[in-house]
Amino acid sequence: MSALHYRIRPADLAGHYFDVTLTIDEPAADGQIVWLPVWIPGSYLIREFARNITGIAAYSGKKPVELRKLDKHRWQAVPVAGPLELEYRVYAFDLSVRGAYLDDTRGFFNGTSVFLAVAGQESQSCDVDIAAPRGEAAKRWRVATTLPAVKVKDGGFGRYRARNYDELIDHPVELGTFDQESFKACGVPHDIVIAGRHRTDFKRLKKDLKKICEAQIRLFGEPAPFDRYLFMTMVTGDGYGGLEHRASTALITSRPDLPLAHETDRKTGYIQYLGLCSHEYFHSWNVKRIKPAAYAPYPLDREAYTRLLWAFEGITSYYDDLMLLRAGILTPQQYLDLLAQTLTGVERTPGRRQQTLEDASLDAWVKYYRQDENSPNALVSYYTKGALAALCLDLTIRLRTDGARSLDDVMRALWQRFGRDFDRDGQGVGETEWEAVASDVAGFDLKAFFDQALRSTEDLPVVSLLDAFGVDVQQRPPLGGSDKGGWRGGTISAGISIGARIAADPAGIKLTQVFDGGAARAAGLAAGDVLVAFDGLRVGAGSFDGVLASYPAGAKVHVHAFRRDELIERTLPLQLAQADTWGLKLREAGAYPLRLSWLDE
Repeated sequence: MSALHYRIRPADLAGHYFDVTLTIDEPAADGQIVWLPVWIPGSYLIREFARNITGIAAYSGKKPVELRKLDKHRWQAVPVAGPLELEYRVYAFDLSVRGAYLDDTRGFFNGTSVFLAVAGQESQSCDVDIAAPRGEAAKRWRVATTLPAVKVKDGGFGRYRARNYDELIDHPVELGTFDQESFKACGVPHDIVIAGRHRTDFKRLKKDLKKICEAQIRLFGEPAPFDRYLFMTMVTGDGYGGLEHRASTALITSRPDLPLAHETDRKTGYIQYLGLCSHEYFHSWNVKRIKPAAYAPYPLDREAYTRLLWAFEGITSYYDDLMLLRAGILTPQQYLDLLAQTLTGVERTPGRRQQTLEDASLDAWVKYYRQDENSPNALVSYYTKGALAALCLDLTIRLRTDGARSLDDVMRALWQRFGRDFDRDGQGVGETEWEAVASDVAGFDLKAFFDQALRSTEDLPVVSLLDAFGVDVQQRPPLGGSDKGGWRGGTISAGISIGARIAADPAGIKLTQVFDGGAARAAGLAAGDVLVAFDGLRVGAGSFDGVLASYPAGAKVHVHAFRRDELIERTLPLQLAQADTWGLKLREAGAYPLRLSWLDE
């Protein structure tokens, strides 16, 4: 029997409230403290989940017990002789993968949002009773979770058990009338749950996910680190996102991105969704078990700083699409097209000249997760540039060892040393250990590589490395605002650029971000300004590309714009668009044996 007992029930569907009861059999003699995490692992931002607790009370033997709030996320009960019971209500209306959500169609929660931790007893096992909501609307509701079941009904409502608080909060729960299908990968049961209206071709989805999962399990070596895995997807009109857990992932995707039975090809949106699934699944090894020492254990009452996020998110971002290639979902050229889009995204970020990958990792709490209109000028993504650093590291090792070693070997070594026995030993990777392991596995000193890739703002050696693997590189101007990258034949002339990102506005064109060194910045325009006229003529988003094309480079245009409610006039010096768009193509002539092993042609 567990000494801690939770009960959670969807109590008010229309009001979006969960009711939770926590019973502590042996509370602290000097007055038990309980607390709620301020962030959720995998999403590096202080989110203050305790703000959603709208009412809380304590009892012992059915008698009220004084409960004093200590700070933003902690409460303390006065000493009691017997068991202590806390009852509280949680507001749940966060339609994301990070919090909790409840309405009359669906429920979802992460433990970090709803389960109070018992100070001093975080290592104790705990039982969780998940109760069904009342009312006609919820009679067909079911439960989907990877929490170990103790005694549950056919629909999944009933009792579950976690070994400790860390495990309790690492198994999100989906409630509702979702659709569910199953498959096996390397003999391990996998479930797919999709909530929301959809017409998904489950046959195709199961076939594709099985290939991806088996490719990843075989990369690290069987057996898989879980007995069962669950893909949970919430379908919306235009959503996208995911969050990893030790035996499951919570995902949000756009309805059109899921595969339909009548479709013969894998559409762009579906490939993006599979890439998201691949990314979160890879985290089962890389960050859930191979993890920074700063996360072992997670200090959930404060920020956890590490300079290694590039390795855990960036390397995962490298492997997510690479695993689609190895699974046979993508052709080598399709993979290179996606890689070109990543290169383009980084190239178009002036902040890559300001922030190193190590600093990007360290500053995730205050910069990456708190982006504003100036973020492209001030920061670089440890996801995208981290993926490119992983690419360069992989190709460097393959090249220097004539194909005898690769980043795969580094990841397997990290798994054997830190990940495989993490549940038993709890050993995280130290801030300097990751690089030491990589050098040891590669068989040569990688310090110079890491100094350039992680601790400088120099360009990565992408071009020279790809050339050695028989991949031609094209750097060209964009062919309009929707051009994300990819190889283009023929002569490409540079168009006109104002050096800003724009969005349609009822009054004209809104500048959402203004880039350092661009024309808009030179003209004194700022993010938030709404352009209404070029040389006295009204402009709109639909005609803007044509308006720009009517001017030569170097032309100075008299523009009118609204800044807040004030009309301003500026002179805009038009510039040629930069060659910031990448294309990659397999070189046909010549033999490239190293390319064969990398792209698995």
